[in-house]
Amino acid sequence: MNTKLKCLLLDDELPGLTYLKMLCEQIPELEIVKTFNNPQKLLSDIPDLDFDLLISDIEMPGMDGLHLAEMLDNKLVIFCTAYKDYAADAFNIDAVDYITKPVKLERLQKAITKAFERFDKSDNSKKFMQLNTDKGKTLLYFNKIQYITTASSDSRDKTVLLTDGSFLNLKNVKFDTLLHELPDADFCRINKKEIVAVKAIKFFNHNEIVLHHLEENNKNTALILSETYRSDFLKKVKL
Repeated sequence: MNTKLKCLLLDDELPGLTYLKMLCEQIPELEIVKTFNNPQKLLSDIPDLDFDLLISDIEMPGMDGLHLAEMLDNKLVIFCTAYKDYAADAFNIDAVDYITKPVKLERLQKAITKAFERFDKSDNSKKFMQLNTDKGKTLLYFNKIQYITTASSDSRDKTVLLTDGSFLNLKNVKFDTLLHELPDADFCRINKKEIVAVKAIKFFNHNEIVLHHLEENNKNTALILSETYRSDFLKKVKL
């Protein structure tokens, strides 16, 4: 295995979360991105996190792990729970594995191997595009994009807001070219000057889209949804 699975850990009980983290740290193929003891907090942080796998408890206050897993887009999920009753539900939502507590290192390692096998199969799809910027060529990864807008300095250029809050200036590229390269299910043009990543959206109505991204004034970025692109946008977000 020549790469690592980027992993989130979720368990509402801190001793269980600490133990799970300790086990995961003994598996070289895993990179722990962040740990959570609250499913709602994990869900709110999702747009800013780059991860491949979630290892989660099921019974938690507020939102159970099964419901949370259904809300994740194309992410691998392994459940670790004290209850055997949810196994059928877990596999109905295509979970990688279902481990009953107490979790043993050897059993967790087997689950991670399964996750890696599935990850390798899905890894063949294109994940980035090569573009010219004002600083040279770049590999722009699709999962790093929040939105793309026409550059204020030159309409032939485009400015990309990345998930880390930084901006990237693309030189002399058309929206049609970008849309041809971007995964159709994950991105949508919303007006003549902007493309948005579906995962970056916090709220929307018929005229406006509000992103998770906070601007310097601590307000969420708001974009116009024009009538020309409204129908396609609404179809995409309601799939």
